[in-house]
Amino acid sequence: MNGKLYLCATPIGNLGDVSPRCLEALQSVDIIAAEDTRRTLQLLNHFEISKPLTSYHEHNKREKGEYIISLLKDGKNAALVSDAGTPAISDPGEDLVRLCIENDIEVTSIPGAVAAVNALILSGLPTRRFAFEGFLSVNKRHRREHLESVKSDTHTLIFYEAPHKLKNTLNDMSEVFGSDRKIALVRELTKIHEEVKRCTIAEAVDFYAENNPRGEYVLVIEGANDTDEIEENDWDNLSVKEHVDKYIAEGMTSKDAIKKAAQDRGLPKRDVYNEYHRE
Repeated sequence: MNGKLYLCATPIGNLGDVSPRCLEALQSVDIIAAEDTRRTLQLLNHFEISKPLTSYHEHNKREKGEYIISLLKDGKNAALVSDAGTPAISDPGEDLVRLCIENDIEVTSIPGAVAAVNALILSGLPTRRFAFEGFLSVNKRHRREHLESVKSDTHTLIFYEAPHKLKNTLNDMSEVFGSDRKIALVRELTKIHEEVKRCTIAEAVDFYAENNPRGEYVLVIEGANDTDEIEENDWDNLSVKEHVDKYIAEGMTSKDAIKKAAQDRGLPKRDVYNEYHRE
């Protein structure tokens, strides 16, 4: 008889958020598969749980996945945990779940913290419809392609981002989404220094030009306006000056309005600036 895989959500910061059911599962299984065994060992030691650990991460998921499946087929029960939060979301746990399904092995989820959802409800942005986009590529071209593919999405967008990539990501978002889009930058969730910065993308770019990002971020971004696509069709009917003035009337600075109009038209910002100021 096959064993069972438990997907155990662990705290994303505050250890008080772990559920009794999660602790019970970690105590009862035969082995725990962890993204980082050293980090998971700290959690287990805190709750005085002693269990065999095996690493399971992006770089060893093929061989370790087969190993874990073999244990489950032998009737052993296993738990899967990520570094923090719910496994199988933006991590290789999804591959292990698929392997279990293919091998008729039961999988159950023990719910808990998800950074994306916690950030969303703190953002102040619409929560009725949202799209989780995960991590963006470190490759600039791939990152831009990803952003371009969702720039017209009217859902609230959620991204994960590392501190050393944040400035480049915000600059790309400003160019693709427009500098006036609302954004919430959420960091240190559930910890003592939890912070939610609510502003426009332009304001975020300016802030982090002067301040170094710290900690892992969840970026929650306002969806596109339903009328954006219709308005794009009107660009050819506007002069450059009318195009820029339209954005200024909506509350943009002239600098941001020129940048946005240049972006809309696919023109160098300098050309739009010169045309706008031509008398």
